[in-house]
Amino acid sequence: MCGIVGYTGKQSVAKQILDALELLEYRGYDSAGMAIVDETNDQVQIRKRAGRVADLEKVWKANPVNGICGIGHTRWATHGGVSDVNAHPHRAGRVTLVHNGIIENYEELKDHFGLADELISDTDSEVVAAVLNRFYTGDPHEALFQTVKCLKGTFALVVIFDDIPDVIFAIRNVSPIVAAYREDGTMLASDVAALGGQATSYMVVPEYHVVELHTDDIRVYNMKNELCEAEFLDIDWDTTRAGKGNYPFYMEKEIMEQPEAIKATLAPRYVDGRISLEADGVPDDVLKNCERVCVVACGTAMHAGLVAQSLVRSILRMHMEVEYASEFMYMDPVIDDKTLVLAISQSGETIDTLEALKYARSQGAKSIAVINVKGSSIARESDYVMYTYAGPEIAVASTKAYTTQIAALFALIGRMAVVRGAFNEEQEKSFVDALMQAPDAIQQVLDRKEEMHHIARGLLEAKDAFMLGRGLDYAILLEGALKLKEVSYIHTEAYASGELKHGTIALITEKTPVVALVTQERVRDKELSNIREVQSRGASVVILVKDGIDLADADYTHVFTLPAMDDVAMAFPASAALQLLAYYVSMDRGLDVDKPRNLAKVVTVE
Repeated sequence: MCGIVGYTGKQSVAKQILDALELLEYRGYDSAGMAIVDETNDQVQIRKRAGRVADLEKVWKANPVNGICGIGHTRWATHGGVSDVNAHPHRAGRVTLVHNGIIENYEELKDHFGLADELISDTDSEVVAAVLNRFYTGDPHEALFQTVKCLKGTFALVVIFDDIPDVIFAIRNVSPIVAAYREDGTMLASDVAALGGQATSYMVVPEYHVVELHTDDIRVYNMKNELCEAEFLDIDWDTTRAGKGNYPFYMEKEIMEQPEAIKATLAPRYVDGRISLEADGVPDDVLKNCERVCVVACGTAMHAGLVAQSLVRSILRMHMEVEYASEFMYMDPVIDDKTLVLAISQSGETIDTLEALKYARSQGAKSIAVINVKGSSIARESDYVMYTYAGPEIAVASTKAYTTQIAALFALIGRMAVVRGAFNEEQEKSFVDALMQAPDAIQQVLDRKEEMHHIARGLLEAKDAFMLGRGLDYAILLEGALKLKEVSYIHTEAYASGELKHGTIALITEKTPVVALVTQERVRDKELSNIREVQSRGASVVILVKDGIDLADADYTHVFTLPAMDDVAMAFPASAALQLLAYYVSMDRGLDVDKPRNLAKVVTVE
């Protein structure tokens, strides 16, 4: 969850760390801190405090320390409350450390090493620093190896030793670290987006390997202390895009980037008007021979899977399950060598999805990952990988990552339909034509954002809201409801329209706004009937409707018309409209749109 960074080079390390932490703040913003090797005396100086990175910058400016080597951290609290003392970095003896992850046996370690009198925080991370200091006798590799052998849980550890002040050391298990050369030095971070725009390639630090960052060199050692050759991956994102530009919030910027991101995601999968996964290396026989499909994912990524489920069932007439990755292993899933598992994750580091994927593969399943980050843990664990090309996504609430996931899944389903005989050439062409209209359809919605802003003002005073739809619309609304609740704090639930009267309609009052989605012609009549039911209880109703669908002249509070596409592709414009709705409600409520309370973007702890 937390964000970590390290830099050693020729530039002021404070600026490098603060800039990187701002880009990593989506990983946690309970506190922030940095440790800098003071250029005047080579002593490690710590500045930290509860609050945002901006608060840390004020602390540093009030009591500056300058140097060219240091580490930083932005925290999402797990063990210990939000306080200055629980903020990272932590120091013990000659060791200064930042940590991302959870150490499950920290209480046992505290007792075993007799650390209780040494500790000043409530964190598991300070325990790791103290254990590392106990093992440290001058050999950093040996101390790190001995320490991690004691740890149960997930961790990314970044360390400075007092007597080696110009070198940064790191080691990890599950929790991500990437490292890169820059023109002015070397750098590591939790995420590629934080590398500062100067790196053209990066390496994913292998698990249980020590990485050393020197001013002009990156060295990797295995647990036998053997020097290893590092594998570098090209950065195909423009990391300078990680900035907000002229937008007030990252979320708005990322919503507006969706047409281009979807184009980038679709481009390598459509060759001469045909669907192709050749660039992804996914063989046709994997798609042809599976008997069932299972999605494992969390949150927004799971909702993308539910959209895909609607298509798989209607087009392929196949059995498909969409499972909460966090519950997957505890629900006795029926998985075998005839199962195709789709692991969906923006970061590729979501721990629940990673563990579910590992379990599925242990049962013989073939796997395809749909992710945004090269070299991530889920990518390395999967048989095949379909990358989305969303670029860096900084806002905690996912937008362009979601729609590019849908685009990639549509390509996958389209190819499955071809190889399984569900599509003839004409049907494939029709499917491709519909999908290629998605960027323009989204753009049409975005061009009318002020219209949605007006609609959003009607929800500002709401404490509760409901979203209603049937079939594919219901799957789309699950994500729409999540967006509204996570950035506006309005309790919002999506319901399959016909289920509302089975109890939940008791909650509908004149103070309860309802957002209805009507894009599927075949369920129009039933959907409108359900909407009239909530209107009769006094609810104000906002309808998002596909252009051309007749609303029978009923009186609704607001109507937003969506560009007409084939029914299967309506997820694209509808999702963009729902994202804008959530964004404007949050903004007009005066909330921090990009950093909702209690949330972090990348969940690397179970």
